[in-house]
Amino acid sequence: MSWFRRLLQKDKETPLRGARPVRREKTYSADTGYVYQYVYEGYREAQQDSLPGHEHVFSVTSDRSTRFPLGIFLAHQTVDAYRDKHGRELNATEQYAMVKMRLFEVFDERNDLGNSSQSATISLENIEEHAETLDL
Repeated sequence: MSWFRRLLQKDKETPLRGARPVRREKTYSADTGYVYQYVYEGYREAQQDSLPGHEHVFSVTSDRSTRFPLGIFLAHQTVDAYRDKHGRELNATEQYAMVKMRLFEVFDERNDLGNSSQSATISLENIEEHAETLDL
């Protein structure tokens, strides 16, 4: 019977990890004029374009009635490329800071959030830009 449960679970998304026990809703006023409220739901192992990494998922609303998931994907290859180029690892806290900064960029750049599930990817250029902003 356990093989049957495993078969059914393969179709479901990987469960989220890393969410805080007490969820804190935060607010961000975007350059687009929208004011977003968001909650960090956690992260999961994921693949995008055949690259393994972590997808960090936020629950977002701009009207306080309709929530939608917004995923920010950080590929392990991108983190490794940063390490190889700069000679230092990004720890988990620094990686989360990069994720949050990319989240804010998405809020500032896109007017069409909320139409469906949204996602964004963090590139090496994003990480280098954010690392400079954070003085890393």
